[in-house]
Amino acid sequence: MRERKALSQLGALVLLLGCHGRVIPGPTDDDPEPSFTAAQLAQLAELSPSSLPPPPPDVSNRFADDPRAALLGQRLFLDPGFSGQLLDGDNDGGPNALGMRGETGKVACAGCHVPSAGFLDNRTLGGQISLAAGWNLRRTLSLLNVGQARLLMWDGRRDALYNQPFGPLESATEMNTSRLFVAEQVYARYRGDYESIFGPLPPLADGTRFPALGAAQTGCNRPISGQPTCHGMPGDGAEYDGMAPADQAAVTQVVVNLGKALGAYERLLSCGQGRFDQWAHGDASALSRAEQRGAALFVDKGKCVLCHAGPFFSDQKFHNVGLAPATVAVVFIDLGDRGAATGLPAALGDPLNVRSRFSDGDDQRLPSSVGAEFEGAFRTPTLRCVSRRPSFMHTAQLRTLDDVVAFHDRGGHPYGYPGANELTLLGLSDRERQDLVAFLGSLDGPGPPATLLRIP
Repeated sequence: MRERKALSQLGALVLLLGCHGRVIPGPTDDDPEPSFTAAQLAQLAELSPSSLPPPPPDVSNRFADDPRAALLGQRLFLDPGFSGQLLDGDNDGGPNALGMRGETGKVACAGCHVPSAGFLDNRTLGGQISLAAGWNLRRTLSLLNVGQARLLMWDGRRDALYNQPFGPLESATEMNTSRLFVAEQVYARYRGDYESIFGPLPPLADGTRFPALGAAQTGCNRPISGQPTCHGMPGDGAEYDGMAPADQAAVTQVVVNLGKALGAYERLLSCGQGRFDQWAHGDASALSRAEQRGAALFVDKGKCVLCHAGPFFSDQKFHNVGLAPATVAVVFIDLGDRGAATGLPAALGDPLNVRSRFSDGDDQRLPSSVGAEFEGAFRTPTLRCVSRRPSFMHTAQLRTLDDVVAFHDRGGHPYGYPGANELTLLGLSDRERQDLVAFLGSLDGPGPPATLLRIP
């Protein structure tokens, strides 16, 4: 039954392949014709349904599919006016930075998730880790197809699109701002749009209840020694902590709602289908022989499909691939990164998670416990539009898809990372590695339509 289903889904393709997998005439010893077993065809059919499924319902966000929220979310995504000071000296005003050190209002979500680059960072010098207010230590993930994920970030430390923005907003290396300043900016600049969707805002202009913050004051500084001084967020010992608990909750709710609007927008971002899908649906000329051979390897000898499964080429689970850290962006190295072993407990303890009062529902996406299998494990990224990325892995230390395939072929690094490596030696030939890289290039789609999303 499984084989008959696969052959039905790939009907025209199978007829063109015949017994010997002949698609393009004139194969040579250097470019042999591909061939497929019924089992391989069945697995490839599962990777390419007739149309890509939309993001599943998000019970944590009742505005997840509200077009008004999505439009507001896009405006927020492109707006740098919520950010505080740039802190790192590498912010030199050049083309690879967002401004000059000390400037405010320079970092938007789109600064590191560049729409024209597939919603990832191709701006920062080196194309590895991102420079915003400061340098980050993990590569910026693409937002294409992010609506398919339940647990977010490389390590799962966020469990919903609505609470994810609190990380970059209140990070001194990203937007370097605070929830109090952001809420006040919403009141000043987006009040009508916000209230038409989410209802009345609290009286954020009342300075007796909500201390006014400026862009130069919000966020944290970066002292040479000692602890940073922060303003406008929990633990600041100042403006936010001095508010009444009900007003603290009101400020947090405003930013949660911004997260829900951003989530509604981000759920619309998709890579789309590409040449692989055309081939899988019967166009035998859509892929070269090398790309077809790579497809067979992907679901068989290469073992890629064990983690990169489903129509978005990700099982959305966490795996340890034995990646030892290395220096990136000249001087940065992320040592001892335990991945989901610390990220998932952070999500479980997050007062904004899907089990909290700020969520519109809990679909049990969080694990009940975090075991040893999460040590050094990171979330499997989708492979659609993968060839457009300027670097790879959570450390950004692999620079090409050739590097990535070679890394997996040799079974990862032998030591130098937390946890137990899941990879094994594959024993691919030079041609097989090249074929796999060729196949990965066929997964590029058109991306989200610019006219629909009003992407500049």
